[in-house]
Amino acid sequence: MQPLQLSQSIKSAAKSSGFDWCGICAAVAPPGLNRFQEWLEAGFHGRMEYMERRSEAYAHPRHVLEGAKSIIMLTVGYDTQPPAKIGNSQGRVSRYAWGEADYHDLIHARLKTLKKQILEWKPEASVRGVIDTAPLLEREFAVLAGLGWQGKNTLLLNKQVGSLFFLAAMLVDFELSPDPAHEASHCGTCRACLDACPTDAFVGPNILDATQCISYLTIELKEPIPVSLRKPMGDWVFGCDVCQEVCPWNRKSPRTAEPAFQPRVDLHPLELLALFDLSDDEFRSRFRKTPLWRPRRRGILRNAAIVLGNQGNPQAIPALIKGLHDEEPLVRGACGWALHQFGTPHAKTAIAERLLVESDPAVIAELKNVSR
Repeated sequence: MQPLQLSQSIKSAAKSSGFDWCGICAAVAPPGLNRFQEWLEAGFHGRMEYMERRSEAYAHPRHVLEGAKSIIMLTVGYDTQPPAKIGNSQGRVSRYAWGEADYHDLIHARLKTLKKQILEWKPEASVRGVIDTAPLLEREFAVLAGLGWQGKNTLLLNKQVGSLFFLAAMLVDFELSPDPAHEASHCGTCRACLDACPTDAFVGPNILDATQCISYLTIELKEPIPVSLRKPMGDWVFGCDVCQEVCPWNRKSPRTAEPAFQPRVDLHPLELLALFDLSDDEFRSRFRKTPLWRPRRRGILRNAAIVLGNQGNPQAIPALIKGLHDEEPLVRGACGWALHQFGTPHAKTAIAERLLVESDPAVIAELKNVSR
């Protein structure tokens, strides 16, 4: 098949494989590479050191697939329903993680299906499918492939579907017929995402300081969350959707019928008090196949403690006292801070008693700080 005919066939196969949108671009150096390097140099990636370690690999797709000539950019929508109302001792979970499965597993299966079809047409080809784990600036290539523009919140936006979708890429070592790049931005003078961010994580339009972002803090950061950012976290126990919720382009976001993305009752919203009764094995059994596994039990309990401290529901005190004696220092420190927010004699006594037996220097510093 000629490049144009093969490109059209691949787009049809992508649809049959479960992808919603498909665009094609040449495998070239990403136009925003300099901006990405400046972002790294500014330290906005925080503790995501893997980005810095692989910084040179982002320079060209050939570092992801040797001999790459074309990139097939793909989307899978995940919007299902409006966010649930949060009650006492409940936490908000980013909507991409409401479902039964980790999106990586679902999309990798679809990529394998598409790859198999491509190899039937081009048996000698090299083909690699990736989703947000390879050193590839996916949003840059999605713009080149005509799928949308990068909004002021740095996410890819599309007039028809907003931004509530996953991006995946299929790299191939043969030439395809590229789609016209998306040249224009349709954000205009709108600042909704920039102004609504609870932690002021946007340095400016299209520049996110990840170290201030609630999604980074609750998922990627493995250390105690900076005290100044705990109150702004509000009810968010995993991720954050604020900049997408206020975006006008998401008002008509299409709903997906994909069963794996439909909300689990226990994730929409997440009941927090019961989390402190879960052992590592029990946490693994409950969340292993969901995105909530990424921060592990210690990360989720750290986040839950902060949310409970923000909510100030006295019914949370027994669970937080239990967390104050957890085997994980990260959990103990967060629970100490949360208990301090209540200011009750019972909470103060629990902190003082823990200080008498605490051995971890970081936790001791945290408990002494809130005891002053």
